[in-house]
Amino acid sequence: MNEGPDRIAVLPVLPSLDIDETLAFYRDALGFTEIVYRAADYLVLRRDDMELHFWRTQDATLCQNSSVRGGGIGALHAEYREKGVERLSNMEVRPWNMEEFYIHDPHGNLLRFGRVPQPRD
Repeated sequence: MNEGPDRIAVLPVLPSLDIDETLAFYRDALGFTEIVYRAADYLVLRRDDMELHFWRTQDATLCQNSSVRGGGIGALHAEYREKGVERLSNMEVRPWNMEEFYIHDPHGNLLRFGRVPQPRD
């Protein structure tokens, strides 16, 4: 389990327009390879200490207005950049003094990964 300032702690429940498409994106692009539970209308995925839950909806506005925040971002951003994950933002310090990067999933859910800015050498 990760400890310290870069510890990851995420357990959101997000809407999904298509459970199979959600599974493919989070498994193949973002590395959530452990399927904890899968049904036609619900999905639970895990990657290390991160666990994501998805419930099936037909309302796209729910996805477009949902977001989640997580940590452990340095290695994740490098991994996702190397894999060429679509809709991956640059990692940068935002005006509110958080170092963050964002990913939109195929249905519009916004994943925000942030940490207190690291000291520069």
